[in-house]
Amino acid sequence: MHQNYYFLRQLSEQLRTQLVGMEVIACFSQNKDELVIGFAAGEQELYIRAALTSHFSSLSFPTEFKRAKANTINLFGELLGRTVQDVVQHLNERSFYLKLSKGYILLFKLFGNRSNIVLFRGEEPLKPFHKKFGADLELNPLQMDRPLRQNLDAFVAGDGNLKKVYPTFGDLPALFLEQLGYRNASLEEKWELVQTMLEQLEAPEAYYVIRLNGKLRLSLLQLGEVLQEYDNPMEALNGFTRSYLSETGFERLFEQTQQQLLKKQRATQAILEQTEARLHELRHGRSYSQIADIIMANLTNIPPRATEVVLYDFYTDRQRKFKLKATETPQKQAERLYRKAKKQHVEVNQLEERQERKLEEAIVLEDALQALVEAKTYKALKLYLKEYTHLLTTKQQAQQEAPFRLFETEGFKILVGKSAQNNDLLTQRHTYKEDIWLHAKDVSGSHVVIKYQAGKAIPATVLEKAAQLAAYYSKRKSDSLCPVLYTPKKWVRKPKGAPAGAVVVEREQVMLVKPENPFERKV
Repeated sequence: MHQNYYFLRQLSEQLRTQLVGMEVIACFSQNKDELVIGFAAGEQELYIRAALTSHFSSLSFPTEFKRAKANTINLFGELLGRTVQDVVQHLNERSFYLKLSKGYILLFKLFGNRSNIVLFRGEEPLKPFHKKFGADLELNPLQMDRPLRQNLDAFVAGDGNLKKVYPTFGDLPALFLEQLGYRNASLEEKWELVQTMLEQLEAPEAYYVIRLNGKLRLSLLQLGEVLQEYDNPMEALNGFTRSYLSETGFERLFEQTQQQLLKKQRATQAILEQTEARLHELRHGRSYSQIADIIMANLTNIPPRATEVVLYDFYTDRQRKFKLKATETPQKQAERLYRKAKKQHVEVNQLEERQERKLEEAIVLEDALQALVEAKTYKALKLYLKEYTHLLTTKQQAQQEAPFRLFETEGFKILVGKSAQNNDLLTQRHTYKEDIWLHAKDVSGSHVVIKYQAGKAIPATVLEKAAQLAAYYSKRKSDSLCPVLYTPKKWVRKPKGAPAGAVVVEREQVMLVKPENPFERKV
């Protein structure tokens, strides 16, 4: 009901007492679909903050406003220095306008998801805030009143049909009347009920923020569960807008974040399945090198210019049919197949690397989705978004902001934390009990993790490279040798209340290594 005609009547009346005589000192936008207009008279300031989005439109009235230094644009510059002379509510319409000096008029058209603010000079339209509603330039703020016959004769003629006589009521007044027994009342009783309710709409005792059917609403009538109560429309609209945006903002942001992560998860899974299918095809299909070997072993058995020949396949110990090119010698065909086999080997390596990356990405996304479910409040969600920024940005930003450095060697992944907070994220969220955890001994430094692979022992060369990274990304970076402790992650725990990056290692082994990044190119 925050854009209901009867509420806007109360609001525009209070705005008249507040704004008349004040001068426009600012008019700008620093968020999409939001316009801020500042007014001042002496040391007193008042702002109208108009949020005009497609899903929610509302006004609020802060007494001070800190304008951002960047990403802000001045609008409606003609208004600066103009004085408010009047605030005029249109009759039976969800709109009002500010009448300003020099003949300027600022129309507030509050039509739900088609709300807009339009600047006029006299009856001449100058510019709208939302250009997508171009038809608003055809409006005339001086001729937008909507006279309606709202008397007993019209009511009787309409047989008590509220929508015919009082189309401005909206759903809350209609529901209020239903609760008073309107449906089963006589025509005279219905008229009396309407008049009684109109007295409350035109001179409300209070303004209520209510919850009705699970939704937050602003009402002039006591309906549903009353959450907040105000004694003037401007404060009521401030309170309602703040509560609504806080509540629905959380829901919308949660859903957007979840959908974004699920979309990434589906894309990752699709690439993983495609990669695994191609690897299976390459690993289990007949390789080019084997066909080339068979051709070379049977050169004397291949007739000149043959296009098809049956040869003994010593890999499977049976006779097989092979297709050949009549324009190539068997040796040339074997050479071509060996070249293809080389490319095939490179493709397998690339696919295996992609498979590992996508498996790691799938784990990270699964962890992120689980953590999102645990974010129950707006504050918790904001902290979550800050922590998982790397998953919700562009690919280039994600590479720059990933919570750990990634190295690969001999088929194993090595993850290295970037900061104390990232160390916590790596060790607590992306490391599992069989992974090997490493850290430079007795000094601060990055947490390093070697990802475990079922059925594979971690080679000593991989362990040494990971230890070198742990030493390199620590306070012992400049030492000639550095002791590095290592242990399965299951022996690493974080005490409650410990600072970021701090852990306790219950069982450990130590090795001495030279601090360096073995993956950097030596010049």
